[in-house]
Amino acid sequence: MGLGAGLPAMKRRSLPRASAAAAVAVAAGLALTLVAGCGGGGGGGNDSITIGVLLPGGGASRFGQSDRPLIEKKLKQLCPDCPVTVAATPDPAVQRQQLEAMITRGVDVLILAAIDAEGIHPSVEAAHRAGIPVVAYDRLAQGPISGYVTFDGAKVGRLQGQGLLKAMGAKAHGGQIVMMNGATIDPNAGWYKGGSLSVLKGQVKIGKSYDTVGWRPENAFVNMTGAIAALGGGNIDGVLSANDSLAGAVVSALNAAEVRPLPPITGQDADLAAVRRIVRGEQYMTVYKPFKPEADAAAEMAIALGRGKTVESIATGTVDSPTTKHIPAVLLPSVSVTVGNIKNTLVKDGMYTIDQICTPNLRSACDKAGLT
Repeated sequence: MGLGAGLPAMKRRSLPRASAAAAVAVAAGLALTLVAGCGGGGGGGNDSITIGVLLPGGGASRFGQSDRPLIEKKLKQLCPDCPVTVAATPDPAVQRQQLEAMITRGVDVLILAAIDAEGIHPSVEAAHRAGIPVVAYDRLAQGPISGYVTFDGAKVGRLQGQGLLKAMGAKAHGGQIVMMNGATIDPNAGWYKGGSLSVLKGQVKIGKSYDTVGWRPENAFVNMTGAIAALGGGNIDGVLSANDSLAGAVVSALNAAEVRPLPPITGQDADLAAVRRIVRGEQYMTVYKPFKPEADAAAEMAIALGRGKTVESIATGTVDSPTTKHIPAVLLPSVSVTVGNIKNTLVKDGMYTIDQICTPNLRSACDKAGLT
């Protein structure tokens, strides 16, 4: 992909900054929490802008644990005086209401990790009409998006497929697998699936393939239970799981059916629970996506667009969505993590400490893995 020239900068609107910073927007019964106040510091004056951040989950989710604090930290570094409002939900309808509340509130720019890329389209259009640029984060929403930051999804899928084949050994030629894919409303899920199939097709038999509604582990558990009943636990030689939450559900279903030994299982996101499963031998690999570069790039795009500038110097290429062509984009690399390189990837990068990974009941496995 060639270097994107960046979409034309949208016109900045004149807003009452003090009142906007002090208000906590409430729309459709949803309170949006102001997480960065307008105070003394380096931003100030006309450089101060209001920023809305919409995430597809909080709390224990990857977005709550990793992305949110990193985005907030980078925004504060770039603009100490910029008020930042964050809203998180796993419900696509609620996310649309949250976005529209931020439009009403009068933010200058939005960072959006969409739950339903197609369903959020009208809300993105509404932001565009209000002169509010939208940076798509991790997932490419439809509509007039001004910038996009994510990881190369095809590579993620290829890493998963390659890892699974390696773990399957002799069964990598003609063995039977189950594919536990992500949600069809998330365009990244199709990206991952296509990347993995580019490696797996012609190598293994795909006994069952599921698109997991809402990326919900409980749905993956039901699907995996069905696959075990249909295929027989002993006839499943591997599971291509699109992320770590789904992998956890797959392991639970296999354990509930007393399948032994467990087949190799893939994942993505390097969740702490998944890293512990890898040490324990319940999951073969995960795809580590260093979230800091992603959060940093999204924050840089948001600040630039909010100040009426282009993102030409930030973008490394362009991507197309079903509705918008040549969106300036940053596509970041990812890394395959197995038990043998946890220390040189996740621990080295400071994502987790040895003590966080190696709980007392994992000490023996950690010793064997060379982590302690």
